[in-house]
Amino acid sequence: MSGAAIWDVDGTLVDTAELHFQAWCVLAREISKPFTRDDFAATFGWRNPEIIPKLFDVSAPMEVQRLGDRKEDLYREEACRGVALLPGVRRLLEELHAAGIPQAIGSSAPRRNLELILELTQTAALFAGTVAMEDTTRGKPDPEVFLRAAALLNISPTRCVVFEDAPAGVTAAAAAGMRCVAVTFVGHHSVDALRAAGAEIIVPSLEGLSVDDVRGLFGEDC
Repeated sequence: MSGAAIWDVDGTLVDTAELHFQAWCVLAREISKPFTRDDFAATFGWRNPEIIPKLFDVSAPMEVQRLGDRKEDLYREEACRGVALLPGVRRLLEELHAAGIPQAIGSSAPRRNLELILELTQTAALFAGTVAMEDTTRGKPDPEVFLRAAALLNISPTRCVVFEDAPAGVTAAAAAGMRCVAVTFVGHHSVDALRAAGAEIIVPSLEGLSVDDVRGLFGEDC
């Protein structure tokens, strides 16, 4: 086995950022708190248990959980209207799968969200496992989510390639000892920011990326 691929979801597999932003805005209005696009950008890739205390000054665990659940309910309501894979994603997922390269999800999102996205895009069968918010205690840029994904696949972190779209995720991949492909299609983060975070390859979309390109990033102990 030559290596494995670990995928972020929002902004990498699909573009659901606006759905998340609108869900946060509705929640913020319900609790009479401000929420801006700058707030959204500053916490991109974080987990709800980190976002809510930071932005809404709420610390009681049960209230953090309640607000997080409400936000995700709002998000899933909109996501059910339809979500599409980003350009090149399905082809690359299927080609990596056909090549025998195991794939996993490594995301800060709740598991129910991830299961919904995989169901809506009909890609669940292409992944060997999923690491979600509930499986971690620290969000990106901490490497925990990616290290857990590598452990799930029973593959050394140095033999994993991460697909990401945000600097926090790229930093997490580097901290895990993994190589990273950064995708700029959704346009939320600059090439310079992704490069500074440690991305080895930065592409506008995954349309031109091949299995051989991914294999070329696997660690020296393959």
